[in-house]
Amino acid sequence: MAQLEIHQFPTRSDNYGVLIHDPERGATAAIDAPDAEELLAALHEKGWALTHILTTHHHHDHTAGNTIVKRMTGCTIVGPAREADSIPGIDVEVKEGDSVEIGSTTARVIETPGHTRGHVSYLFPEDGIVCVGDTLFSVGCGKLLEGDAKTMWRSLQKLMALPAETQLYCGHEYTRANTKFALTVEPDNAELQARAVEAEELVKRREPALPTTIARELATNPFLRPASPEIQKRLGMEGRELWEIFGETRRRKDRF
Repeated sequence: MAQLEIHQFPTRSDNYGVLIHDPERGATAAIDAPDAEELLAALHEKGWALTHILTTHHHHDHTAGNTIVKRMTGCTIVGPAREADSIPGIDVEVKEGDSVEIGSTTARVIETPGHTRGHVSYLFPEDGIVCVGDTLFSVGCGKLLEGDAKTMWRSLQKLMALPAETQLYCGHEYTRANTKFALTVEPDNAELQARAVEAEELVKRREPALPTTIARELATNPFLRPASPEIQKRLGMEGRELWEIFGETRRRKDRF
């Protein structure tokens, strides 16, 4: 199997688009289609022909380009079965454990509800890549818009269980803002402190902090760290269920 080529590009105001290209067979998948014009421009820049859109969830800032891009490229739109009625142009409905072939590689579907009721992530296990949409961010996680804390915590646990070196691609880039909040709940985390400094430097250089890795998130992301004694103490929630601690962390971020 040929090694995948990944092209990441900013789109809309703070989204990040991702193209995954199999050079062996010429197949290319876009993770979501936030904006048709910008996605088509990225494809033109790389000289790649789009074969698939892998939709993570139904929100407009992830599906706005679906209809035009499908008309222009003839691509197949894949998306979560639980949100199929809300995803423009969907051709293939997927659920937990399903697989999607992209050229010579395969994406495995992981259901990660919480941000939306049917949100899915796409894992390329042989390539060590996972595309998580708005479930997990660099030092953050998605808002609980259509789910509760227990549901989202179960989804995050699925991602936490992936190999530590797995490359993590997210739907948005919020790293600098996220580190500012994270330091309010775990200020003595040395790795988080270093990451906050790095995030500031990347902003100055106008470079993204993505992709990240599962290992980096496990070490610095407060939403994956409810077992941290420091976080539990600062929240006054020592010994509580991890999903409850996660939920309180999320509530505090919402008010931050």
